[in-house]
Amino acid sequence: MDASSKFRDSLPTSPEHLLKTMKAMKLTYYLREHPPLKTVNDAKKYQKKNSGFHVKNLFLRDQKKRNYLLVTEQDDKIDLKIMSEKIGSGRLSFGSPERLFEFLGVRSGAVSPLALINDKGHKVKIWINKELSKGDLINFHPLVNDLTVQIGYDDFKLFLNYTGHQLNIFRLD
Repeated sequence: MDASSKFRDSLPTSPEHLLKTMKAMKLTYYLREHPPLKTVNDAKKYQKKNSGFHVKNLFLRDQKKRNYLLVTEQDDKIDLKIMSEKIGSGRLSFGSPERLFEFLGVRSGAVSPLALINDKGHKVKIWINKELSKGDLINFHPLVNDLTVQIGYDDFKLFLNYTGHQLNIFRLD
């Protein structure tokens, strides 16, 4: 199964429900439709007119089976060994597609911190690159990879508060 809106009915939370929740919270966001984007390289073809930070979201786990969602600028190079030291985890590896769906309720290609709406047990720790905290707009998939939500950093933090997730900050330098 792919991660596009075509399969939204198979998700625990639909993109429509997520957007209704964000609207009810009075968060300001902009929604764009586009073809399914599975990789950063796919996304770059549609970003020229879109301001703000474009990110990559990495769903990771350590050897103690703790889950992490790492959010950083799309072109940042991430060394998982160094990152495990920065965030104080054990050795990191990528979480499986099954684990991704179990904990965040999305499929590969649609990983997003907005999927934390599905993490009711708070089993995923979110880490964001300090560079993204500069108050600019950030672009995320809203649970599917053929839509993009552009949201301000402050509104994004309000969303995380709503889900009950603590935002952790890391620096690449």
